Amino acid sequence: MKSMISTAPGGPETLTWTEQPDLVAGKGELLVAIKAAGVNFPDTLIIRDLYQMKPPRPFAPGGEISGEVVAIGEGVTGFDLGDRVLALTGHGGFATQICVAAAQAVKFPDAMPYEEAAAFVFTYGTSYHALKDRADLKPGETLLILGAAGGVGAAAIELGKSMGAQVIAAVSSKEKAAFCKAIGADETLIYPREMTKDAQKQFSKDIKSLSGKDGVDVTYDAVGGDYAEPALRAMAWEGRYLVVGFPAGIPEIPLNLPLLKGCDIRGVFWGASVFRDPKGHAQNMAELQALYAAGKIKPQICATFPMTEAATALEMMQDRRVLGKVVLTNA
Repeated sequence: MKSMISTAPGGPETLTWTEQPDLVAGKGELLVAIKAAGVNFPDTLIIRDLYQMKPPRPFAPGGEISGEVVAIGEGVTGFDLGDRVLALTGHGGFATQICVAAAQAVKFPDAMPYEEAAAFVFTYGTSYHALKDRADLKPGETLLILGAAGGVGAAAIELGKSMGAQVIAAVSSKEKAAFCKAIGADETLIYPREMTKDAQKQFSKDIKSLSGKDGVDVTYDAVGGDYAEPALRAMAWEGRYLVVGFPAGIPEIPLNLPLLKGCDIRGVFWGASVFRDPKGHAQNMAELQALYAAGKIKPQICATFPMTEAATALEMMQDRRVLGKVVLTNA
């Protein structure tokens, strides 16, 4: 097997395509020949030791994969050689093969290409857990999405619409706004790259204006930084503010705001929820598969690269040039 290995903390340029011993499926595991791997923002952090999870080196990044079962470990039932599976891996996905716990593998139909399967579990899993389990989003409510053109943001647009919400997509450029409109956003809002105090005040006003009422019922914040406080100020009474990620930095929130708004701030740590509530995760995956089959969601893949060009894909991700998802493939 070969893997894109991280041997020391650093950027995408520090990764090396390295030959390693072939893997053997252990007890309760499946050995999967990786066909495709999704690229996500945490991949840019984990190689710098900036993510919540810090695997021992050497390791390969890559938190989600799709592929074919090529060996079945002791005690595994319900899978056959040749099954097409996708899996949340945490790391190790930028490689040619991987061992995954059978309980974490999900079969997917022949009608779903490997590339779409590899772009499915992380973004839709995160956003569905956020909107369904954490926000309890209801039909007719207003949903604001910060960073709406990224992988989880695009998934949140599609899922929000499928759940009957009015979706406002907040992004940093006209190109991203057009992308969000094309995949279903009802309204778009372009925010500046540099969020000054005046820009923050205007951002709050613009959100309230687009919400058409006292404010936003649910905010999905995949950006953080200086964008968080003005979005929180635009919350409706008893709104739910979802903390999803911090590519713009970890914000400092005045706690008088949730008091005055009567709103909740709710953390979204989907990776932990998968392990804490495997039955709930399995149910969510089944519901997402049904939404895909019904044509209500479809991974938005803007670029694919060979696995050997993982650094290029990670650079696109960290530079915020991705619309939807980027996927790596093995020939």
